[in-house]
Amino acid sequence: MCIVMMRLNCSPMWSVVSLLTLLLLPLWEMGCSGLSFNSVPLPPVGTYQRSCEGGAHHRQRRSWVWNQFFVLEEYTGDEPLYVGKLHSDVDKGEGQVKYVLNGQGATSIFTIDENTGDIHATKRLDREEQAYYTLRAQARNRENNLPVEPESEFVIKVQDINDNEPKFLNGPYSARVPEMSPVGTSVVTVVATDADDPTYGNSARVIYSILEGQPYFSVEPKTGVVKTALPNMDREARDQYLLVIQAKDMVGQMGGLSGTTSVMVTLTDVNDNPPHFSRKSYQFSMSESLPVASVVAKIKTLDSDVGPNAEMEYRIVDGDGLGLFRITPDRDTQEGLITLQKGLDFETKSSYTLRVEVSNRNIDLRFLSLGPFSDTATVRLIVENVDEPPVFSLPLSKMLISEAAKVGTTIGTVSAHDPDSTNSPIRYSIDRNTDLERFFNIDATTGVISTAKPLDREVNAIHNVTIFAMESLHPLQVGKCIILITVTDINDNAPVFAIEYETYLCESARPGQVIETISAMDRDEPQSGHRFFFSLTAEAAGNLNFTLRDNKDNTASVLTMRGGFQRHDQTMYRLPVLIMDGGSPALSSTNTLSIRVCDCDPDGAPQSCGSEASMLSAGLSTGALIAILACILTLLVLVLLIVTMRRRKKEPLILDEERDVRENIVRYDDEGGGEEDTEAFDMVALRNLKLVRESGGKTRRDVTPEVPSLFLSSRPPPDNGIFRDFIWDRLKEADVDASAPPYDSLQTYAFEGSGSAAESLSSLDSLSTDSEQNYDYLSDWGPRFKKLADLYGHSDDGNLFAS
Repeated sequence: MCIVMMRLNCSPMWSVVSLLTLLLLPLWEMGCSGLSFNSVPLPPVGTYQRSCEGGAHHRQRRSWVWNQFFVLEEYTGDEPLYVGKLHSDVDKGEGQVKYVLNGQGATSIFTIDENTGDIHATKRLDREEQAYYTLRAQARNRENNLPVEPESEFVIKVQDINDNEPKFLNGPYSARVPEMSPVGTSVVTVVATDADDPTYGNSARVIYSILEGQPYFSVEPKTGVVKTALPNMDREARDQYLLVIQAKDMVGQMGGLSGTTSVMVTLTDVNDNPPHFSRKSYQFSMSESLPVASVVAKIKTLDSDVGPNAEMEYRIVDGDGLGLFRITPDRDTQEGLITLQKGLDFETKSSYTLRVEVSNRNIDLRFLSLGPFSDTATVRLIVENVDEPPVFSLPLSKMLISEAAKVGTTIGTVSAHDPDSTNSPIRYSIDRNTDLERFFNIDATTGVISTAKPLDREVNAIHNVTIFAMESLHPLQVGKCIILITVTDINDNAPVFAIEYETYLCESARPGQVIETISAMDRDEPQSGHRFFFSLTAEAAGNLNFTLRDNKDNTASVLTMRGGFQRHDQTMYRLPVLIMDGGSPALSSTNTLSIRVCDCDPDGAPQSCGSEASMLSAGLSTGALIAILACILTLLVLVLLIVTMRRRKKEPLILDEERDVRENIVRYDDEGGGEEDTEAFDMVALRNLKLVRESGGKTRRDVTPEVPSLFLSSRPPPDNGIFRDFIWDRLKEADVDASAPPYDSLQTYAFEGSGSAAESLSSLDSLSTDSEQNYDYLSDWGPRFKKLADLYGHSDDGNLFAS
């Protein structure tokens, strides 16, 4: 059996091959008894294999297989495109064999006539989408659908045509090249791609050319490298060029397809232009009151370059202000900034002349031949006079004064002058915001500072005072300085205990035991440091209970001289300690150390102290004490509730007819008739003036207030005739005066009387009076009541300490 695959092609070569195939096919069929598909690899295009078995008298099995077909892409005809033909020698033309096609594109793209074996392409093919298709062909028996030939594989290759133009996938391009570059300097490489088959014909062979951008740039035809074509291209004249590059396939021949792209070429700057001043001379004015570091002038410099190539350096090369001025470049504008380095004084010098130079910071050695990259100019600076405030000789002064200085003592002197040529007189004053308590005075003319009040270093050791200096002719011109006045120390404070000690003594204390270590403090601050001396006072030096040991380190230890202290014998001991400082003259003070006797645990910690604690521990337990306190608290709450309820009880809205309306007294913070007026709320004098006059000053019982006065004493009240006469005279004046209020309104006449029936409540003379009050319990209230206990308390033993 034999299968023949054929096709005709428009190409001359394939036309020849197809004709030879048609001519040789009958001869081959005559010489072979059968042809079949071969399972060996398919031979290349245009080849065949022939094999004959046996001798010349036997027909051998042969095969002839084409393994590749060609079909032209982009076919646009109305009829399906004929691809080739399949034929088996088993097919005798009787219609018993049918041909089947499988594989890529079978039935969808490629169809086969099952009767004749003709293959057609039903769709337009694009080689750029798929270059070849692999299919399988087979001959089957039409009746039983059994294969009469083995399945064979073949390829249909899509033949390329020039249907794709070159494309610049990375376009458009932008490139940068330095100005003044030599001819042939590479700028950028453009690349165009063609989707056609590069192995077949010239469809994918691209040639580059430049359409726009000549004569400045050129392009290599084969590589696409863009280069400069002119020398000395100046960025300052033109800094951008737009190029149009074309890529054409078919090696640029007629009929080829083309594509274009644009290239934006920017010339970058090089330092090929020297800087220069816009003028050769400048003049500026400046105020003499300008502070240091102020900018007094800005000089504009021209340079056609940009970026680092336009960065400037300035310097003052000559002039009379070399040490007074400084010139630096502005970082943004590259202007020359002349700044002030020292203060100006119109009266000293009114103008300055400078010679300044500018040059590029970054110089390109290739362009030094173009000329010097620097320039010079002259700058004249005029100083303008202003009215300046007075200036102190020292803006900050330090002075010392002893806290023992008397009022009016001179501390120091300040001095200021008018810097202007007018030389106005100066008047001095103190800024009282810095001396609120007015400790100091200053002489307005001489500037002498003196004390106005006594100073105390312990209250304020340093005074920060501001002094004003004002021009007499121009009061608005004011200068100021600061004076630090340090108050030096004198020994004017006696030492005292450093803290308020709470000293406990255990009943189990042994002789020689340290029960307290005391230290001292002194508000003074001697230069050599504090040195304190501790001792007992003369009256306490001989006691047999305690002694004092000076530790020579500004501390002292209190020791017991005996044992056997008992709370029921004495609960509190007071030990007077004499403390003396090391000043000159030395000062001393006596401080009392209170020592309480306590019951202590085995570790020496106090448990209970004082006689009250001893009594409570002996009589009542803790639970009983708590119960008693709870009962007392409950009773107090009940009493408060009863009092509150009574106070909230409302008065009747309708007044009693028998009640005299004139008894309603309105109180206007009046103190009454003085301490002598023990019946200040007795309205007899106002209600029954006629009755008072008839009775000769005797008080009627029926008009006496029923509420007793809180200030009544047991002795008979004094005669209130003076007060009654005073009120009567005032009432007569009110009756005559038409503008006075009604007589029954209470008026205040600021009359206090001449004496007090309640006597004085002051305690100033309590020490001189004999009082039977016992204040010994104050000593058991702790250290906070120590002072009161010292004043009013009396020891059971009759002494402050046991002897």
